[in-house]
Amino acid sequence: VQLVESGGGLVKPGGSLRLSCAASGFTFSDFGMSWYRQAPGKQRELVARISWNDEGTTDYSPFARGRFTISRDNVENTLYLQMNSLKPEDTALYLCAKGWTLAENWGQGTQVTVAS
Repeated sequence: VQLVESGGGLVKPGGSLRLSCAASGFTFSDFGMSWYRQAPGKQRELVARISWNDEGTTDYSPFARGRFTISRDNVENTLYLQMNSLKPEDTALYLCAKGWTLAENWGQGTQVTVAS
């Protein structure tokens, strides 16, 4: 299993970023997928998750709901996280994970920094 995140960077408050996670080594369409984040000195926390099935059921943590959108492309084996209206407190390392209930595998993450 390999998960490779990209798309992070430095953005001003109120800005947007789109994160990607390229997946390989497993049947991507058979698994739920998740985005987590970890800020310095804080515990890793769930951002959003998306189910494996065609309905693409999604679930968001309260801080992400209404600002972030998780999606997936089962042809390209890629997971996405569209982040809008970014705040300084969104600054963290963002990681994708294979799994809906439990994270079975992790990528190395992409850094998102929100600062003016």
